[in-house]
Amino acid sequence: QVQLVESGGGLVQAGESLRLSCTNSGRFFNAYSMGWFRQVPGKEREFVAAISRGGGSTEYADSVKGRFVISRNNANNTMWLRMNSLKAEDTALYYCAASTLIVLSTSRQRYKYWGKGTLVTVSS
Repeated sequence: QVQLVESGGGLVQAGESLRLSCTNSGRFFNAYSMGWFRQVPGKEREFVAAISRGGGSTEYADSVKGRFVISRNNANNTMWLRMNSLKAEDTALYYCAASTLIVLSTSRQRYKYWGKGTLVTVSS
């Protein structure tokens, strides 16, 4: 079973950095490819970044490419999203998610397990 908990959200100024964490309290963390998604009220939940089971492959949304870095440590069941040069439009509720697929996916329908989210607010 996978139980995901996000942390690290908060209020920051534009241009600053923030690091989100996602911890799995279940087993076999390395059996899942992982992703970060975000959502603002009234909009669809959108893909942010994904990382393969072993961490060797990553994928990013164009809107965050070059600013955000996804990483994971399977030994301690944790994934991170380092967010640099934050913009007001990055303000959202950020979710981590786990997929049983081997290939990375940008589609939220491919992710089976979800955390409850952590709020990131960027003031301009």
